[in-house]
Amino acid sequence: MSLNIKAIKPNQPLLLDHRFIYSSQQFDICIANTPRLREEVFRIRYQVYCQELNYEPLSKFPDKLEQDAYDSCSIHLLLRYKPKNIYIGCVRLVLSSDGFQQRFPFEHICDEHFLDFNYIPRSYFGEVSRLAVLSHFRHWDQKQKIYSGDFNQYEDKFTRRSLSIIPLTLYLAVTSIVSDLNLQYAISLMEPRLSRQLKLYGLNSYFCGEIMEFKGKRRLFLLNTSEAINNISKDIYLYNLFQRIQANIKMDDCTNILNGEFYG
Repeated sequence: MSLNIKAIKPNQPLLLDHRFIYSSQQFDICIANTPRLREEVFRIRYQVYCQELNYEPLSKFPDKLEQDAYDSCSIHLLLRYKPKNIYIGCVRLVLSSDGFQQRFPFEHICDEHFLDFNYIPRSYFGEVSRLAVLSHFRHWDQKQKIYSGDFNQYEDKFTRRSLSIIPLTLYLAVTSIVSDLNLQYAISLMEPRLSRQLKLYGLNSYFCGEIMEFKGKRRLFLLNTSEAINNISKDIYLYNLFQRIQANIKMDDCTNILNGEFYG
């Protein structure tokens, strides 16, 4: 059985050097495995999706915590900016199983895709969704100089480029969990430019749907877990970052999910 998917041709990888290490060390990541940490996740999502991007109406979430029905069957990750000790980003991995036939979130949005779950067990997949990063950490602001106290020894070009560490760290964390859960694929409805950005670091994805309009240009992409792990291991700096992320993410924190006891 084969998947009808097409690979994005790899570009020349970005140079990963000591500056990459310095940038990546400004962040750490954890599983949101307590009510307080999950509130941090929902608070970030509310700020990004409701207040900043206007994807959802403010009135829908009077408690200022953006949530949906899939949160109870997901593993949530939080990204912390260590110099300020603040949480600035999050992402979730939505799980399924042969006994849990609820559709993935993307299926409510993307009707035309190349995946047929009548032939491919849903338990092979996890969906990456609800990636959110606070606006100050999505865009470089020359006036605010968000990282000025930490990156003044490096040129502005690198400082701006270092923002790419944020989605990369979140996706590497998801890749770690997908691998530990023995899932074969991660699927994600994302902006094509984000897929291209991740590809520069070795996280090559495959599109399994056409470009569509959903709060901007979106396309369904698939990540092959074993291929991603193999690509990560080829670059010493990327592999060191991946190992550090793995050390932060304790799979014991996912015991309830592994046992089928999803978050309430």
